[in-house]
Amino acid sequence: MKRVKLVVAYEGTNYCGWQIQPNGITIEEVLNRTLSELLGEVIQVTGASRTDAGVHSLGNVAVFDTDTRIPPEKICYALNQRLPEDIVVQNSCQVPEDFHPRRCYSEKTYEYRILNRKIPVPTLRRDTYFYYRDLNLENMQKAAAFLQGEHDFRSFCSVKTSAENTVRNLLSCTVEKSRDSILTIRVTGTGFLYNMVRIIAGTLIAVGVGELAPESIPEILQKKDRNAAGPTAPAHGLTMIGINYGGGN
Repeated sequence: MKRVKLVVAYEGTNYCGWQIQPNGITIEEVLNRTLSELLGEVIQVTGASRTDAGVHSLGNVAVFDTDTRIPPEKICYALNQRLPEDIVVQNSCQVPEDFHPRRCYSEKTYEYRILNRKIPVPTLRRDTYFYYRDLNLENMQKAAAFLQGEHDFRSFCSVKTSAENTVRNLLSCTVEKSRDSILTIRVTGTGFLYNMVRIIAGTLIAVGVGELAPESIPEILQKKDRNAAGPTAPAHGLTMIGINYGGGN
């Protein structure tokens, strides 16, 4: 028996998120079914991040145990022959049997993309949130700086969260604008709460249009109240960029 790690990219438009659920098809379900067919075993993957419906990924991580004789580094090629075109395994490799994608120290990076112009661009509709009101980049950058570091992010998580401890450490939180009118909110942290990045994005948008002042962020954090922060930004603007494990896995 060996443990294999997959780095999985997907466009989340047609899926009800990562985790298996009764109301629709998920990334986890497709991987389990396709791997089981490929390897002739019952395979159940364990994912690092349970992304929501409509959220995309360039580098989510999953592991599974197998008795297959296929070399681990070749599994991605065979798997991609069978997967739908909106799910692609970027690489596969063997990892230690005790490696767990959620229990090992890791740094996750997410990006939230906003198309900030008066007219939408149809080719960006699946992975970028169109927002027509002018956004003040400088104010959004000031607000983002207040979110960096270790804080209690209870104000920035869904009331549905099951987490008892809502303290998280954001290693960085930046906002940049490209020439094609796209604002990118990029966050890196050692852990995230349910809907945390989307609520950060919605709050920074509220700052950008002047509904909140950049200096209000520390007060929002202190209140530990979901109602104090901005709205939850739509899922399709969010992409998991990748996960860095301290042990090099």
